[in-house]
Amino acid sequence: FASYYGNHMVLQKKPSGAVVWGYGELGAVVTVTLSGAGGLIVMEKTAQVKGPSGTWTTVLDPVDQGGPYALTAEQGLENMTLRDIYFGDVWLCSGQSNMAMTVLQVANASQELAMASHYPYVRVFAAAPARSDVELEDLEWIDLPWSIPTAAENLGHGNFTYFSAVCWLLGRSLYEALGSPIGLVEVAWGGTPIEAWSSRRVLQACGLPEHMGREAPQSSLWHGACFNLKPALCSAPALSLALSSSTSPHQHLSGPQTPSVLWNAMIHPLLNMTLRGIAWYQGEANAFLNTDQYNCTFPALIADWRWAFHAGSAGQTELLLPFGFVQLSTFRRRSADDSFARLRWHQTADLGVVPNARMPSTFMAVAMDLGDEHSPYGSIHPRDKQNVAHRLLLGARAVAYGDKDLVFQGPYPTRAILEVTRGLLNVTYSQELICRQRDAQAFEVCCSSQASPCQWLLAPVVAVGSRTVTLALSGCRRLVLGLRYAWAEWPCEYQACPLYNPQGLPAPPFL
Repeated sequence: FASYYGNHMVLQKKPSGAVVWGYGELGAVVTVTLSGAGGLIVMEKTAQVKGPSGTWTTVLDPVDQGGPYALTAEQGLENMTLRDIYFGDVWLCSGQSNMAMTVLQVANASQELAMASHYPYVRVFAAAPARSDVELEDLEWIDLPWSIPTAAENLGHGNFTYFSAVCWLLGRSLYEALGSPIGLVEVAWGGTPIEAWSSRRVLQACGLPEHMGREAPQSSLWHGACFNLKPALCSAPALSLALSSSTSPHQHLSGPQTPSVLWNAMIHPLLNMTLRGIAWYQGEANAFLNTDQYNCTFPALIADWRWAFHAGSAGQTELLLPFGFVQLSTFRRRSADDSFARLRWHQTADLGVVPNARMPSTFMAVAMDLGDEHSPYGSIHPRDKQNVAHRLLLGARAVAYGDKDLVFQGPYPTRAILEVTRGLLNVTYSQELICRQRDAQAFEVCCSSQASPCQWLLAPVVAVGSRTVTLALSGCRRLVLGLRYAWAEWPCEYQACPLYNPQGLPAPPFL
């Protein structure tokens, strides 16, 4: 079998067929047998080992959720058997350090860890950080082989190692909602930009260079210890970066920057897997690197990963694979820099909400109200991952599982009408509004005789109706050419943004 098959794993249930693959002697025939209780054979498949990689692949017939099963691969007199296998839904979780944060690091960590043993049918796997200049067929290292969740050994193993809190909390919640076994595959590396996770196809589509400088070789100490993004513990290798501005290389660009190296080493080896969905938490690094290309690179990565997993799994992973992501939270409270705001906007392909025409079958967890200035891991790493996972869960249930009656996103403006004589702007929203911060300085208008450069002035809230917000334009004596909301690195005070819906979901930022 490929290196990441193992006991306790979860394979994708019907209507898709799970793909099984591995290695053998060139030209040999491998027999794959799936057995149920008492050794009863459920199905048998054969596959031939082909070159030049010496691999075999077979697609199992679709299997209902449940287990346990045993899976045996046999070649001549040699055989290998994997046990305690369940069929359910398999989700891939990827990104940078906020995805890599472990359950040990989140709010109420001891309570979360104590609950782990109640979820033996949520199985976890974590690839080790690795990079390559060429596309690999198999993972080089594994941090966590397929495992039943335990508090100390895997969910609470350490800081920024394994297992991902966002991934675990989402998977646990999916299990509670669906009652189906859940397989979680973590593939994350802190401080990494989207370019490193992108294939050459993505870079070419967005007009980015395929080589943005070469990184110095990393020692094994750097490879392991510096994954935790603690600058005091690390000595970053020399980087040659194509930055989108004059910003100096930042401590949060501490992982590999070279284009495609993580795609090659950590994603490409997994393409044969049959998946049910993807969860992505990344973008902080791109607030310092190629920020304004993210409105191309992110939609292009989504489309490319979908195509690649669909092709790699012989069509078993659906072509519009559900893809959920976390919109950036916060970093510096009083920063005048708008790179986080721009990146949040670009995460939606500059359309404000998802799913949209450029990003179909996607869902987003807004996180700008979950700032954590006193996080011991730095303010860029908020500890409230429970709300993040809950918002992802709502999107997954609505987009991936078709719950049409579920409200999974916050209110968004549908129109804005000027009352010139009264100096007011009436903004109508798509949902009922709950105002938590009436005096927050969240709305701004572009008050200028020309669209660029724009002079942005605060527009105080003077009234909030059921679905409308009325803004005062007293400071604007010119044309009002634009409107924006929550356009700041840290836009919400005291963990509360101005506008929510009755379900507690925040209105996302817009421009």
